[in-house]
Amino acid sequence: MGVLAGRTALVTGASRGIGRGIAERLGRDGARVAVHYGRNEAAAKETVAAIEEAGGSAFAIGVELGSPGDTEALWEEFDRHADGVDILVNNAGIGVSRPIEEIDEEEYDRVFAVNVRAPFFLVRHGLARLRDGGRVINISSGLARTALMPNNMAYAMTKGALDVFSRDLSKVLGPRNITVNSVAPGIIATDNTYELLHASEKAWAQAAAYSALGRVGETADVADVVSFLASDAGRWVTGSWVDATGGSLT
Repeated sequence: MGVLAGRTALVTGASRGIGRGIAERLGRDGARVAVHYGRNEAAAKETVAAIEEAGGSAFAIGVELGSPGDTEALWEEFDRHADGVDILVNNAGIGVSRPIEEIDEEEYDRVFAVNVRAPFFLVRHGLARLRDGGRVINISSGLARTALMPNNMAYAMTKGALDVFSRDLSKVLGPRNITVNSVAPGIIATDNTYELLHASEKAWAQAAAYSALGRVGETADVADVVSFLASDAGRWVTGSWVDATGGSLT
């Protein structure tokens, strides 16, 4: 029996990258995992299959975030499979990496809609479904605490807002014994980073050099932190910003 046996988890943006790593880890820990995806149904089904092949239980739910009614639709899909949730991981997010002079208002609004508004209202509309003693874990970014990559300014701003949300929500949900935390990854080896960095050996080496540990992070490095916070072992950690950058901020 895993440490999360009998619990249900919802991980947004779980079809690939960090979200998939988190979903698979929570599945191995014994949770039944709702694998949310926006557009890539095939990838979400691959995540579900991976969880099931490892002996876990999972189901996929597809709703694109970033538009009015998105979070209500997501919960409606969820309700077809489960009657409550113990662990909510707000991982889904989009980025924009360009100088401020090149970012238009529509793009700015879109990144805030997905990265900030969606998590806020997913919690807001999920309060009745979230069981007492549960967990809310928001995936932030080390860029919320450093100006290392100023072209990612709008994205970093959304993660700063998410951190404030985590801090204040911990006070709201504390009486229900629900913990709320932000986990902030650094550069993680995902499909996106491979595309961006593997084009240049120098770029990959530079990304590794940001970390005090001298390597680019793996999705498991973040998933293990989330697993701890989701478990009973993380019961006394709430309202916190957890640095999972591998020492990139030192």
